[in-house]
Amino acid sequence: MRFLITGGAGFIGSAVCRLLAADPKNFVLNVDKLTYAGNLASLRSVDNQPNYVFAQADICDGPVIASLLRQHDIDIIMHLAAESHVDRSIDGPGAFIETNIIGTFQMLNAARGYYESLTGDKRERFRFHHISTDEVFGDLPFDSGIFTEETPYAPSSPYSASKASSDHLVRAWHETYGLPVVLSNCSNNYGPFHFPEKLIPLVILNALDERELPVYGKGENVRDWLYVVDHAAALHLVATKGVPGQSYNIGGNAERRNIDVVTSICAILDRKRPRAGCGSYSDLIQMVTDRPGHDRRYAIDASKIRRDLGWSPSQTFETGLEATVDWYLANDWWWGPIRKKQGYERLGTLKTAGADG
Repeated sequence: MRFLITGGAGFIGSAVCRLLAADPKNFVLNVDKLTYAGNLASLRSVDNQPNYVFAQADICDGPVIASLLRQHDIDIIMHLAAESHVDRSIDGPGAFIETNIIGTFQMLNAARGYYESLTGDKRERFRFHHISTDEVFGDLPFDSGIFTEETPYAPSSPYSASKASSDHLVRAWHETYGLPVVLSNCSNNYGPFHFPEKLIPLVILNALDERELPVYGKGENVRDWLYVVDHAAALHLVATKGVPGQSYNIGGNAERRNIDVVTSICAILDRKRPRAGCGSYSDLIQMVTDRPGHDRRYAIDASKIRRDLGWSPSQTFETGLEATVDWYLANDWWWGPIRKKQGYERLGTLKTAGADG
């Protein structure tokens, strides 16, 4: 198969590129704009392989995307490119509207034109796979409920609203124009090459720097955690085996409170890299003002993808988290330059309200 991966230099996208490029029967075209979270160092293991090609391009540039589809004779588009950090969407929603909504619209138009030019087996196997998030479903009570593929959309943040909008566009292009689409909505990913502003890598790296470990509110917000390598395998199945017009929830069956995630990381680091002085890394935990509109709980019902496509996660949260900590301890060549450039300022506090109009 010949794949075009948008956002392939990002966290999940790079995991997909590494997985697909490991099979010499696949061709992988990575299309990424290389914004702040795009990092070609994440593709170091595959960037010299003959079945992997990188193209720096903006998904909002429809003619360029259309040209790349034709030039590389693509069978499957896996659309992962997105602005994805909730706190950033609070401070600057404009970029999320532009990339996640307008960018998806341009991708769909380019894909439609390309698809309509195909014939025979090439037309039969073409798919547009749109990768989304469980955050489009909104909030769940702490003690009941679970997101299914039929859960009504109720996004809470500018980020989740932009992803919900893109999901609706994808479904509309299927219903109106007959574009063969599949969709997937995932829970919180974690693992190697995760950008350091997200919770798990932030806590690992702040702890190693002896910095404060910030936990929003009371730390009781619950997320279902999914190891990124497991997610990449699930996405491959959805893209190649999923039924056009269908959506698939992908979750790790690993609900944890945020405070428990943080204390688990501290316990692993206490064993593997004890603090120079006395005490535990958990002594660095600081409760901070909660994020505006912070959803209480997300929980994914992944029974459909397990039943229909035979996927289930290979990692428990405990094994995946330990592997993640091990990776960050061993790979400061990757995260060190990012941390130096990124700084440590908290985002999403509403201090820059209206900054982008």
